[in-house]
Amino acid sequence: MNPESSHREWVSPGASFNCFLALGLAIITSACWASPQWIEKSELEAAFVEQNVTGSIVIADLRRDEHWVYNRPRAEQRFSPASTFKVPHALFALDAGLVGDEFQIIEWDGVERQLSVWNRDQDLRSSMRNSAVWVYQDFARALGDARERDYLESIDYGNANPGGGIDRFWLDGKLAISPFEQIDFLKRLYRNELPFDVAHQYLVKEIMIVEAGPRWILRAKTGWQASTDAHYGWWVGWIEYPDGPVFFATHIDMPNGGVDAPKRQTVTRSALQRLGLWP
Repeated sequence: MNPESSHREWVSPGASFNCFLALGLAIITSACWASPQWIEKSELEAAFVEQNVTGSIVIADLRRDEHWVYNRPRAEQRFSPASTFKVPHALFALDAGLVGDEFQIIEWDGVERQLSVWNRDQDLRSSMRNSAVWVYQDFARALGDARERDYLESIDYGNANPGGGIDRFWLDGKLAISPFEQIDFLKRLYRNELPFDVAHQYLVKEIMIVEAGPRWILRAKTGWQASTDAHYGWWVGWIEYPDGPVFFATHIDMPNGGVDAPKRQTVTRSALQRLGLWP
């Protein structure tokens, strides 16, 4: 019916009921997908203090629909994703056909790099586990700037900016993402809601597994931004329980470089333990 018209259109009682039903479902759906209420957990500061580090952590327990954050201003700030970008980057490579599965061999180029585990042939699983940067740099060069940008925009990943060098943009270039945005991306991956083949999403989640117990699985990825002026570290992922996941995204300063690297996980485990969420 045109709202500008002067006549009135008859609507059957059944149609009215259907309209009300549709409106009710819309309201319910909207409520279910509403932004979560993040609660500042100042007591989580102790996890950072005991390791003498500065940073933030975001935790989302979807089992109880509870969301916590420590140092919210920092959690809202965007940083280089560093090697946490290997998670979406693996999806890009699979979607583009650069790699077929987790068994395909990616031949080492013979260039000696700083980590011995990088100086050998890789597959998708080992490249994630070993955080082999050169594998993903090869992917990036094959994809090119325009396609990388299209993929980033399609998943609404941080600022979606692949500037600063095609094989450096996620390491020390212009791509940036916040801890809150990391959680959002991981939730969509967990639910297979990203615009990729569901089989590819399951595969990437499978190669993210770093630890498991009888009733839980830990899927996670570290990241280390080593710029000239400062070092920063990430640990992002989720613990999968039978009744649902607990997501986390930790970002810390690493002024001592590699000496501080283990603190990414230590701080996260301590914070989760304080909330009774660690296995």
